[in-house]
Amino acid sequence: MKLKQISWTAVLMMTAATAAVAQEVTIDAPGADDDLLGLLQDASLSRGIGDESDPQPQDYVAAARADYRRLLTALYAAGYYSGTISIKVNGAEAASIAPLAAPDRIDSIAITVVPGPLFTFGRAEVAPLAPGTELPDGFAPGEDARADVIRQAASAARTTWRDQGYAKVTVADQQIVARHTEDLLDATVAIAPGPRLTFGPLTITGNEAVRTSAINRIAGLPTGEIYSPDEMTKAAQRLRETGAFDSVSLTEAEEIGPDNTLPITATIAESKPRRIGAGVEYSTVEGIRLSAYWMHRNIFGGAENLRFDAAVAGLGGGTGGIDYSLGTALRIPAIYGADTDLTATAQISREDEPNYLVDKFNTEVLVNRQLTDALEVQIGVGLLTAKEVTDLGTRNYTLLTAPLAATYDKRDSDTNAKNGYYIDVETTPFLALAGGSSGARGYLDGRVYYSFGTDDRFTVAARGQLGTVIGPDETDSPADFLFYSGGSGTVRGQGYKSLGVDRTVNGEVVTTGGTSYAGAQLEARVGITKAISIVGFYDYGYVGSSPTPLTDGADQDGVGLGVRYNTAIGPIRLDVGTPASGDDQFKSVEVYIGIGQAF
Repeated sequence: MKLKQISWTAVLMMTAATAAVAQEVTIDAPGADDDLLGLLQDASLSRGIGDESDPQPQDYVAAARADYRRLLTALYAAGYYSGTISIKVNGAEAASIAPLAAPDRIDSIAITVVPGPLFTFGRAEVAPLAPGTELPDGFAPGEDARADVIRQAASAARTTWRDQGYAKVTVADQQIVARHTEDLLDATVAIAPGPRLTFGPLTITGNEAVRTSAINRIAGLPTGEIYSPDEMTKAAQRLRETGAFDSVSLTEAEEIGPDNTLPITATIAESKPRRIGAGVEYSTVEGIRLSAYWMHRNIFGGAENLRFDAAVAGLGGGTGGIDYSLGTALRIPAIYGADTDLTATAQISREDEPNYLVDKFNTEVLVNRQLTDALEVQIGVGLLTAKEVTDLGTRNYTLLTAPLAATYDKRDSDTNAKNGYYIDVETTPFLALAGGSSGARGYLDGRVYYSFGTDDRFTVAARGQLGTVIGPDETDSPADFLFYSGGSGTVRGQGYKSLGVDRTVNGEVVTTGGTSYAGAQLEARVGITKAISIVGFYDYGYVGSSPTPLTDGADQDGVGLGVRYNTAIGPIRLDVGTPASGDDQFKSVEVYIGIGQAF
């Protein structure tokens, strides 16, 4: 790194409110470049003391005396080990001023730092290393001898040992020798891995209403297996995800237990068991939606979650009539192993859509299994009975269903993803027990995100959707199993469920959903400030009367612009879209408001 052969001076002028206030604080660092000067400025306490309310002379002296160590640490962090530091308060060296002998008035604090030469590593060694250890690139002979790199190398060595079961690994010794005549630094770090440990017993503290045995089962800490920090993290996360606890902390014992075991303590703070809530949502398309719920987080003492939900939607909207739903769900965590949950649901509802009216009762028992951090699978069985009214007539049917799903989520955020990808696959075979026909419904949703620029300011997001109904045609399939296009989930700018399949029945044209769907959405997101971004989007949808997507059907598309305002719970979304083709091209607009990105 080349140094500019000039002297940089940072001057902070402060208004004198009292006799204590310094008139001038300067940092003079001859030969320092911009990066080093910035480190020194950030390290100095004296530069910021004037921001405090009513600073006294002894405060300035104390800050100046502390700056010797802070500035020296900054030099070491940048690789300078021969620097000299002078800090003068009213012309006197700060080190010579006793803390309680400060002058009555502080007129100036002059800080002079001469960095000296930049040192490089002569030796850079950490040993012994666990297999697979990756040391930082800068920790090697000939590289800038930054102190932070030494700490990073020691930390990387310890982390890899811990990942392989050596929980009590320590830095046994370190020798750091500066060879001033050669501007070299020799750094040697000795690691003491200690014994390889296995998980000892898990001790639970702080719980009152949730059974200790249930907490042990949900945590799923593998007692007797090789210690792993990842298993500790997963155990704590499983407990938090139940919703029954305000806080969960897992700590390792200070001392190694018998037979090289490591006892673990889980400190729990339980949440209040009951919770109620209500919400009001408004959409220019769907109208007003009112919802409410009651929930118990620990209904049977094992962190089981029981919830009742009620909702009324479509008030004043243009999506048909008014929809109603009343449902309940019971989730039992760790039903078969720590990563397997069971959820039982029941719901009665009315869906009054533009092309159909369905009154139904649906109940399901679902088992969710978290196979990896990213992959979750679901399998279940359900019973659905419904009365359906369409332009084709009225019918009743009862179906036995077997919902299956798999989700692979590698996004960096589920509400505002900037990088990664997401794949969700669902299939629901259904067997007609009374009325209707048997078949299967499948759906695929894939998303990918890529960001670039400073702080990932620019993001390109793409989404693809495929859907199919195999077995019955449009006249025999359950109406709410069929596919439509138009609206916020498919093609923005087009009317809600405005594209379906037209069939001629008894001389009349009847619109139904299609037995296949293919859709694509593309967004370009640009950050304007940390809180505000703008979005341009293009959406495409194709609805077909064949189970094979993109055949025997029609399509539509839409374009538009949007604004996002970031909040703690996700971005608030405002999108304005218009048809991009057809007779209504650019002649109408649709407005969408929500929380979270469109996908």
